[in-house]
Amino acid sequence: MKITRWVISLSLCLLGVAGCMPHTTGETEVGVRTIKLGVWQPKGVENKVYAPGSTYFFLPFVNDWDTFDIKLQNLEMTFDKTSGDRKTRDDLLFKTIDGNDISLDVIVAFRIDPEKAAYILQFVAPDNATLRNKVVRTVARSKPRDIFGELKTEEFYIAERREHQAQKAKDVLQAMLGPMGIVVEKVLTKDYRFNPEYQKAIEDKKIADQRVERHKSAQRATAEEYKRKLEDARGEVNKLVADADGEYLKAKIEADAHFEKQGLLAEAIRTEGIAEAKGIQEMNRAMAGAGGPALVKLRIAESLQGKRILLLPVSEGGMNLKTTDINQLINTMGVKSLAQPKTH
Repeated sequence: MKITRWVISLSLCLLGVAGCMPHTTGETEVGVRTIKLGVWQPKGVENKVYAPGSTYFFLPFVNDWDTFDIKLQNLEMTFDKTSGDRKTRDDLLFKTIDGNDISLDVIVAFRIDPEKAAYILQFVAPDNATLRNKVVRTVARSKPRDIFGELKTEEFYIAERREHQAQKAKDVLQAMLGPMGIVVEKVLTKDYRFNPEYQKAIEDKKIADQRVERHKSAQRATAEEYKRKLEDARGEVNKLVADADGEYLKAKIEADAHFEKQGLLAEAIRTEGIAEAKGIQEMNRAMAGAGGPALVKLRIAESLQGKRILLLPVSEGGMNLKTTDINQLINTMGVKSLAQPKTH
């Protein structure tokens, strides 16, 4: 009996192997097997992911085979009918927090978590197209409207504010789609548009603001030019002041040097005069002494030495020599020979 069961089982296995069909996965695909008839394994979606780029063999009819593409995908919702997921207007329409209508182009980059492919097949979507269009698209068109609607109209002109809300939208979508096996990589914004009337008003305001900015720039440029000229004038004045100060200091130094020189010269003259006066004083003292007359006579004799002296008698009314001792004078001077006739 046991041998018969073993033979039957072996026969079924051989028949199964002989009747297996190949099932493949692409380079960016994972496979999920569904067991329809549970003989050796439980019936239902197998909790196993079959790796990309491989071939697997299963019995036909009793097994189903599904694949999910796990590469990065872009869900584009744009105004332009020639681009994006749909060939119709597909941008997000909503109101800003201050009540203005706006439309926004949004791109959601996402991928399937390969480890959750079996869960996706069993509980979320049977294939990539359904997952993209029914799940990701529905959520991606709903929550970002609320998140971007938190901005004021003017804030849409500020790239940093749009990027901040895009990151917030990405986090919210990930919190919602992550448990379903979907990884949201990024939320990007492209163009945005207001209703035509408001757009015209905004453009007019931007043009007016640009003109104001141009005038402000021109005013600032003029002010800077005046400042530059003022600084140049100050520099020139400072140069003139510096030159004048230099000339003044030079003249003062020269005057001080001349004054010092004249002072030294005056001091030298004064010293010389004092010395000369002292010499005269000493001379006067010497002349006032006993040898004074003799010294005078000696000086007279020295001055008369070598000179010819003639004594001419003068009658009454002329030179009076009675009181002059000529002989004594001649003796003192050592010129007695003047009274003797010269021999030739």
